[in-house]
Amino acid sequence: MTESKTLRSIELRRQLNRLVPGGAHTYAKGDDQYPEHLAPLLVRGSGCRVTDVDGNGYIEYGMGLRSVTLGHADSRVLDAVRAQLPDGANFTRPTELELRTAEDFLGLINTAEMVKFTKNGSDATSAAIRLARAATGRELVAICGDQPFFSTDDWFIGTTAMNAGIPKSVRDLTVSFRYNDLESLRRLLQAHPDQIACVILEAMSVACEPAAGFLEGLRALCSEHGVVLVFDEMITGFRYHNGGAQQLVGVTPDLSTFGKALGNGFAISALAGRRELMELGGFPPPDRDRVFLLSTTHGAEGHALAAARAVITAYRNDGIIETMQTQGAKLKAALTEVISAHELTEAFTLTGPGCNFVYGTRDGEGAPSQPFRTLFLQELLVRGVLAPSFVISAAHGDDDLDETVDAVDGALAVYARALDGGIEHYLNSRSVKPTFRGRA
Repeated sequence: MTESKTLRSIELRRQLNRLVPGGAHTYAKGDDQYPEHLAPLLVRGSGCRVTDVDGNGYIEYGMGLRSVTLGHADSRVLDAVRAQLPDGANFTRPTELELRTAEDFLGLINTAEMVKFTKNGSDATSAAIRLARAATGRELVAICGDQPFFSTDDWFIGTTAMNAGIPKSVRDLTVSFRYNDLESLRRLLQAHPDQIACVILEAMSVACEPAAGFLEGLRALCSEHGVVLVFDEMITGFRYHNGGAQQLVGVTPDLSTFGKALGNGFAISALAGRRELMELGGFPPPDRDRVFLLSTTHGAEGHALAAARAVITAYRNDGIIETMQTQGAKLKAALTEVISAHELTEAFTLTGPGCNFVYGTRDGEGAPSQPFRTLFLQELLVRGVLAPSFVISAAHGDDDLDETVDAVDGALAVYARALDGGIEHYLNSRSVKPTFRGRA
């Protein structure tokens, strides 16, 4: 595929950039994350395949920033949504559907006692922060500094390079510790006695498995110091285990947040946790202040709840987690062989479990390289694969994996030549850029 096959995508992206800041509603989907001449503008998807405005087809990985695990336009979800649509989307009072969805959710995530639904992950994590601050009467938030993203709100974005517009007084209320480093958290708690409201982290991540005793020790430290423990399960939920990573690791947080795959692309997320905390956002005991917790007009839209119920049913009945693990492991093993065949084990790396793995690109000096990432993306797109990561879905069949392996084989052949002969002879685009950066 050459630039001539993406002419309509290029023109519509120009128009989109004139109307939408950055040309996308999510930074990770922005034009600066892809080779400029090959970044497709999509129109539809089915299973793990998508089509752009020029009619080009791709096998997609990442699947809507990990939000689609059953596959695009999954019939189980669409049938449930279609059945709900004639009954309306939003009302002045709660619906029975809200009760049934809460029952389904808490039946799966059985470490929690109450749940409240909203539309996106940042709303849920920020609600957890507010709830923890209210429950403890403390202001500081401790985040895991090794993990890349928790919220679009000031308490987190203030810690990134894109902190313009966020007062220093707000930025100073967030402190950080290191994953698998219990002493770093202990030092924080000692340095800020009775000031830290909560600890928030992913129990597991694409880059890290918990060391023996780390999460158990973290749980004990939080309990000892009266700190609310929050697990962000936006990624791990509905990918690592039916009951979330907390079930897999055997450590129960006070609060946890879910989203992304909960609606298979429909907008729904959840804050769940212990009753004594969650009820502060409803009808708390007379001696406790009421917390303004996730009061959103569209939090319980009927079609999104119907989608979530269909997703939960599929996870219970159809072995979705097992399929992703099996297919992901197959793909990772096959790609590892291809990388080795091209003698690129030091330059091109795979990180994470099969159900959630990503790749890293390095230059001839062994340094992490955005230009080489751009080259790899370019060569995959030319071969019909859209893969900012290799995060898989249950819709990726064996034929899709075989085509992907062939595409990676061809892309890495070019990568190897570029390492030897100079990337400037092969890269036809400006380099992609980090998502979080202070200047354009």
